[in-house]
Amino acid sequence: MTHALIIGGGIAGPVTAMALHKAGISSVVYEAYPTGADDVGAFMTIMNNGLDALDAIEAREPVVAAAFPANTVEFFSGTGKRLGDVPIGGDSVAGPHTIKRATLYRVLHDEATRRGIPVEHGKRLVDVSGKVARFEDGSQAEGDLVIGADGIHSATRPLIDTANPKPEFKGARVVCGYAPNAPVDPKPGAYRMVYGKRVFFAYTTAPDGETWWFTNLPGPELSKAELAGTTPAEWKRRIRDLLSRDRTPAAAIVDATGDEVVASNSYDLATTPTWHDDTKVIIGDAAHVAAPNAGHGASMAMEDGVTLAQCLRDLPTIPAAFATYDHLRRPRVERVVATSARMGNTATPSPLKRLLRDAILPRKLKKGPRNTATWLTHHHIDWDAKITS
Repeated sequence: MTHALIIGGGIAGPVTAMALHKAGISSVVYEAYPTGADDVGAFMTIMNNGLDALDAIEAREPVVAAAFPANTVEFFSGTGKRLGDVPIGGDSVAGPHTIKRATLYRVLHDEATRRGIPVEHGKRLVDVSGKVARFEDGSQAEGDLVIGADGIHSATRPLIDTANPKPEFKGARVVCGYAPNAPVDPKPGAYRMVYGKRVFFAYTTAPDGETWWFTNLPGPELSKAELAGTTPAEWKRRIRDLLSRDRTPAAAIVDATGDEVVASNSYDLATTPTWHDDTKVIIGDAAHVAAPNAGHGASMAMEDGVTLAQCLRDLPTIPAAFATYDHLRRPRVERVVATSARMGNTATPSPLKRLLRDAILPRKLKKGPRNTATWLTHHHIDWDAKITS
């Protein structure tokens, strides 16, 4: 029986493990962190296509139960003018769902464990020799293949090819927070995107009335120690200063936020030339990193894991499965990275371009049909379809 070593227990890792389990392939998930993973205080939206991937492995229901839906995006200028709205759920029954990263980790780990899939913590990968993975604590594990699901700063990526590039810092830190009593009109099921004069700001309302928000704060790349050492009060002060010229609820939302603030650097990786060798392969953020503007990072990782499992199930050899997975996934994910980068360029443009955007955007939103993102959200995985090389 084929046995996989999965490096990384964030999102791609447990999803891949469950997909492999359904395909009749055993695995163990090795997570570097003692209890969770990096950036656990943030939140994300799982798009229709991500939920579709979860549905293929019967894992959608527990995730949806721990999240809340959002089917509309409303756009506002820094003056407070409403520019229009656009649906983000399409005609899917499930629709996009928002969830805290830590909650998603817990749900996926619990579901993997319920299915009998081992998850080992405190296992930081240092090397792979043949089919043997070695960890920082001195332990090792042997399998038929190694799947690197170890995120943006993947240790597996350079082990496959030392020439593989590192992700590029995009000049901003993503900061998110939670305001329990923000002075805003709650509108469940909607995201509100504010194109401020100096910074982009977005927020949504959870079912309990708490406002969840995030912003892209310009500035230099920070080390993990610097990110952890910056207090919530300091993050809020920096954001508040950039919002001071806007006539929107954003500043009041930041003011209503307590100490639940988390920040991370924004990266992208347009292309990774080598995704695999004969025994190792990378998936999710280890293979492709999109700036968070499009909100599809988690969904792409879920698609990767399920598609890789199908390839390993249906192709005669592991190298053939890896090659087919690369062929099936690369065009789509690299298009997502490029799309997300373009979206970031329109968030905080020059004053002249901002005026043009705010004038043109309402007209674009009124036009139909609104299907420009169909290729993103309507991607469907048919688990029973046979994969061929």
